[in-house]
Amino acid sequence: MDGYVGAATLEWWANRSTCLGSFDVRVEVGVTGSVWTCGARLSDPLHGERKEVFDFLMALDPVFTLRFDARSSLLVDVAVAGEGGRLVLTAYEAEESAGSRQLWDQDVSEACRRRP
Repeated sequence: MDGYVGAATLEWWANRSTCLGSFDVRVEVGVTGSVWTCGARLSDPLHGERKEVFDFLMALDPVFTLRFDARSSLLVDVAVAGEGGRLVLTAYEAEESAGSRQLWDQDVSEACRRRP
């Protein structure tokens, strides 16, 4: 299996100027033949208010922006995979009738990074 492991950020955007949550993750991408898998682990365990925010955003809509740097990002569906902050990521595919909020991915990383 070939793979990639690296740092990234999961961001939850309400609109093009409002990031409601940003979570550092370690991404693990693996390839076996033509099968791709992508997982992540939260860099720091979530406690208290940070855990409440993450759980709330997941319940509201599990579509996050996975950002590797200022110019490289991808919309992903996030699923919690057991204990320890392990997550399964799949590429988000919009459907016209889907209820997910509309996301914009143009120059939004700076606004998210400015959050306290």
